[in-house]
Amino acid sequence: MKTITVLVGSLRKDSVNRTFAQALEKLAADKFRFVFPDLGAVPHYNEDLWQDLPQSVSTLKRQIEEGDGVLFVTPEYNRTFAPLLANAIAWASRPYGKSSFMNKPGAVIGTSPGAIGAAAGQMHLRALLPVVGVIQLGQPEVYLQWKPGIVDADLAFTDATTREFLTKFINAFDTFIDRTALDEAA
Repeated sequence: MKTITVLVGSLRKDSVNRTFAQALEKLAADKFRFVFPDLGAVPHYNEDLWQDLPQSVSTLKRQIEEGDGVLFVTPEYNRTFAPLLANAIAWASRPYGKSSFMNKPGAVIGTSPGAIGAAAGQMHLRALLPVVGVIQLGQPEVYLQWKPGIVDADLAFTDATTREFLTKFINAFDTFIDRTALDEAA
C-alpha cells in the first residue's frame, strides 16, 4: 500500500475539493493510504521563521518526504491555483537544495462547479511543480465538473462513468509511482 500525501487547496468546511479528495481516497483504498497535512496550520511563508521553524512546517515537510507520492487537489481562484497551495509549496520547497518535493511523483487534480473543472488553475500549478522537483503524471488529466449528487453521503461516486474514469486515474498514478521509483533506483 502506497502512502499519498494529499495537499488540498481549500480550508472551507464544505469544500468540494476536500470532498473530492476524500471520495477518491475511498475509491483508491485498495492501493493508497491518503495523508492530509493540515495546511491551515502552516503560517504564511516568512524567511525569518526558519530560525525557529514552526512545527506545522516540519510536519508538512516530513509528511511529503515520507509519502510515496503527492496529490495536489486544487480549486480554481481567478483562473489560477489556490493560494493555500502556493504557501504550502513555498515552505516545502525550501530551504534551497532541500525541497521536500525533489523527485517525488505527483499528480494534479481539481474540481469546480464550472464547466472546465478547475482546468486553468491546474495548468498554472502544473507549470510550477517541475521547478520544485515534482515529477508529474501527465495523463490522464482530471478536470471534474462538480455537480450536486456526484458523491453520495458515504463518499462514493454515484456515476459509473466518473467512477470508471477516476479508477483509471488511480491505476495510472499507481503505475507512475512504481515507474518513477524504478527510475530513481537506476
